[in-house]
Amino acid sequence: MGDPKKPRRRYESPRQPWQADVLAEELKLLGLFGLRNKRELWKHKTELTKYRNIARSLLGMPPEKRAKMEEELLSKLYKLGLIEKGGTVEDVLDLVVENILERRLQTVVFRQGLAKSLHQARQFITHGHIQVGEKKVTAPSYMVRRDEEGQLSFSPDSPFREEEHPVRKTLGQ
Repeated sequence: MGDPKKPRRRYESPRQPWQADVLAEELKLLGLFGLRNKRELWKHKTELTKYRNIARSLLGMPPEKRAKMEEELLSKLYKLGLIEKGGTVEDVLDLVVENILERRLQTVVFRQGLAKSLHQARQFITHGHIQVGEKKVTAPSYMVRRDEEGQLSFSPDSPFREEEHPVRKTLGQ
């Protein structure tokens, strides 16, 4: 079972970590999406791998068993905003890690203009200035669902809530 003080890893590290092209690609993604370290990237790569493995196993099933599980997978990925309405299992296999990284709260806050940069978006989130719906979220890696996109705002106790705040003026809001 393992020691309860040491939680299980939620990621798989690269099999060959010292390849120059892998290192360069990871470093590019870290900078492009404002990730803190490679561990965050590996978590999302592992999540993508799980979805793709499920899709691959569905392709090998008989059609009568496949229909229900395929519908569950596709509806879950649609709610997460990773595929479009009417997507297929092949669309799941075409997903790349950038698709998942675009759905992180940190990236969505920056894309919606609530922060000037990805790093400022991360700081706003960790300091408790951002809420999703009525809930304050302090995890930059929170996956924003499709129905939550329009519900992002500054939390009520945040000084950035006021339109006259100097930071808000520089954001152009």
